[in-house]
Amino acid sequence: MPVEFISAVHTDAGASGPAAASRTGFDPAHLRRYARALDDGGFDHTLVAYHSASPDAFQVAQFVATHTERVRPILAHRPGVVFPTHAARALATLDQISDGRLTLHIISGGNEEEQRREGDYLGKTERYERSDEYIQILRKVWQADGPVSHEGTYFRFEGYYSDVKPVNGLVPISVGGSSEDAYRVGGRQGDIFGLWGEPLKETAEQIAAVNAVADAAGRPRPRIWVSFRPIIAPTDELAWEKAHRTLGVLRDQARNTELLRHYRTTGRPANVGSQRLLDIAERGEVHDRCLWTAPAVATNAAGASTALVGSPETVAKALLDYVDIGCELLSIRGYDPLNDAIDYARHVLPLVRQELAHRAATGQAA
Repeated sequence: MPVEFISAVHTDAGASGPAAASRTGFDPAHLRRYARALDDGGFDHTLVAYHSASPDAFQVAQFVATHTERVRPILAHRPGVVFPTHAARALATLDQISDGRLTLHIISGGNEEEQRREGDYLGKTERYERSDEYIQILRKVWQADGPVSHEGTYFRFEGYYSDVKPVNGLVPISVGGSSEDAYRVGGRQGDIFGLWGEPLKETAEQIAAVNAVADAAGRPRPRIWVSFRPIIAPTDELAWEKAHRTLGVLRDQARNTELLRHYRTTGRPANVGSQRLLDIAERGEVHDRCLWTAPAVATNAAGASTALVGSPETVAKALLDYVDIGCELLSIRGYDPLNDAIDYARHVLPLVRQELAHRAATGQAA
């Protein structure tokens, strides 16, 4: 399948904080403009993130779908919040509204403090086991020709049937994470597996771990999604100057307890993905071609927080390095979200696509 680009919508103009979910309100006009900019700019997908304090992700995803024609919403969803039969029906309805453009991103939850805000007291391994069962139920309901029943570890119901089905029979499902639990569930159940931007060596190791699980389960390997926060400027030198200005803003925001009061968690991150980013940062600030770890340190690795810094040409080459190790979905979203998305669409996406088209036309390997 072709290499595709992912962005992430933000629900108000002030949502430029260090965390992926650091939104502070809902501005329909801004969200409409943002979604249309992604659609017009040639992004293939856009993440609709989830947090306990954020605007409702289902409704945001529907808003995006109804105000765009091409871009595909990736709806982040926590299995512990909505019962799976209801979720199956709601997701199928949203997929119909979007004309088959929906993708579901399952979040098992890496931080118990955040999970407990919505009444989820399961441990991490149990949350991933619940996600596995949840995905199985969704697909069972979507594919059922008649009423279905289920009795599992986490869910039980009898005689459920939904009149509404996804446009293409199933909604593609993404799983993400950097733990053995995540690899296990993602390898067994995911159509897509999401990773945060680590150095090439570590990313390749994670891809191999997920693929090994998929191979052992006798199922297709998930497509790999990798996420970065590129910082671009006309030259590499100017990009690094911009990067250090951005870092100052991130540090100021991280100290603003009022700005992030609902999103803040305490101490070292509990999730393995954030721990890995901080450990990588301890080994060096810049890795490979232009992977910069300082933003992860400044934000305590709150979400996808490593940057690719350089000119559009440098960043495009860095993205192609990840394509060359097996990444097919490239998530690029900036710390100045809307303006960065417009710049990526103008200056980065065309370069990557041109090189991939050249390779395809000439039969050249990476």
